[in-house]
Formats: sequence, C-alpha cells, structure tokens
Amino acid sequence: MQAVMTAEEMGAWLEQVFPQVKDDFVVEHVDGVNTVMRMMVQDRHLRPGGTVSGPSMFALADVSAYVATMAIIGKEALTVTTNCSLDFMRKPEAGKDLIAKTQLLKLGRTLSVSNVLIYSEDSEAPVARANMTYAIPPRKS
Repeated sequence: MQAVMTAEEMGAWLEQVFPQVKDDFVVEHVDGVNTVMRMMVQDRHLRPGGTVSGPSMFALADVSAYVATMAIIGKEALTVTTNCSLDFMRKPEAGKDLIAKTQLLKLGRTLSVSNVLIYSEDSEAPVARANMTYAIPPRKS
C-alpha cells in the first residue's frame, strides 16, 4: 500500500479537521503500512499519581489508527471508529511523551484494521496495545 499523504500533509489536515487536538499530537511518520505518532504529554493528560490517563492513551491509539487509514484512502473526515480493544500493560514513565507505532493490518472497501503499540518515549517495552477498526464511508462515483 502506498501513502497518498506525507506526515506533514497529514499533520496540517488534522489541524484543519480536529483543531481541538492540534497541541496534543504530532504525526512523525507515515508510509502506507506503518505510522508513528507522538502525544506531547501535558498536565491535562495525567491522572492522580502522575501517570498518563487511560482516555489519553485511547485518544493517541484512536488518532494514530485514523491517520494510518487516511494516509492510504486520502481525506475522508467521516471515517469513524467502530471497534477498539485496548490493553494497558504497564505504567507510562512520568514526564515522557508517548509514542504510538501503528501497523495497518487490513484495508478493505468499508473497514480498516490496525494494531497500535504505545510506548513511553525512549522505552523498549510498550505501555499499551490497541486493536482498532474503522468504518470507511462509501466512495462517491
């Protein structure tokens, strides 16, 4: 699969369609199969105890799978999450950004399926794993 958008183009488009998260995520890499995204962890992402909250990690997985799908099909803003399975495996390191490494496993006409591993920056062990499925709107002829 060949990406139709660069990381820079994808980042600019995300800012356009989701301005509410423009200060949270950076698209670092897209190539048509693999996507790397960064969550710039800030105080609003933390839960008591100083660790990144589950909803924040879900947001990173969700946006990363969305970007992986958009990188192939192009700008389809109405592509939506239809399923997510998220495992929290260890506590993220305090004071570190989170990195999502996403692999697009299948892209069909109506669904895309991705696997997302989330890491604390500079860590080799993932802190979370998500399987994400997106519904793709019908193409207009």
